[in-house]
Amino acid sequence: MPHRRESQILRDLSDTEWEVLKPLLPEPIGFGHPRTVDLTEILNGVFYVHWTCCQWEMLPHDLPPYTTVYGYFQKWQRRGIWQKIHDQLRSQIRFGQGRELQSTVGIADSQSVKTTEKRGQSAVLMVVKKRCSAVLGRQRGLGGPPRRRNLR
Repeated sequence: MPHRRESQILRDLSDTEWEVLKPLLPEPIGFGHPRTVDLTEILNGVFYVHWTCCQWEMLPHDLPPYTTVYGYFQKWQRRGIWQKIHDQLRSQIRFGQGRELQSTVGIADSQSVKTTEKRGQSAVLMVVKKRCSAVLGRQRGLGGPPRRRNLR
C-alpha cells in the first residue's frame, strides 16, 4: 500500500484544477532569490486551512512550513490575487453555462430591509432625545447648572 500524506486525507489539488489555477497566479519576479517552493503545495496548504478551519500553525508537516504558506496567502490577499482568481473562475463558469459574464440580478430580502429601516429611524430618534435631554438638563451629570459641593 503506498504511503499517503497526512493532508491527502482531505484532498490535494488535481492536475486539472492546477492547470486552471496556474495561469491565474503571479509569475516569479525576474530578480532576487529564485522561488524554491512548489505553488501547488502552497495552494494545498491554504485550502487545507480553509477545509479544516484549523489554525495556520496546525498545518500537517508534509506541507510547507505554515509561515511560508501564510506568507503567500497574505501577499496574494494584499495584491488582490484571490479576488482575481474568484472573478476569473466565476466568469469561466458563467460562460460555460451560456450566461452573461456579470450577474445582472440583485436580491434584497424584504425582512432585512424593513428591519434596517426601522432600526435606522429608532436610532435617530434616540440620538435626538439624548441631545434634547442634555440641553434641557434632564440627564444625570449632563447639562443644567453645576452642583454645589458641601466642603465642610
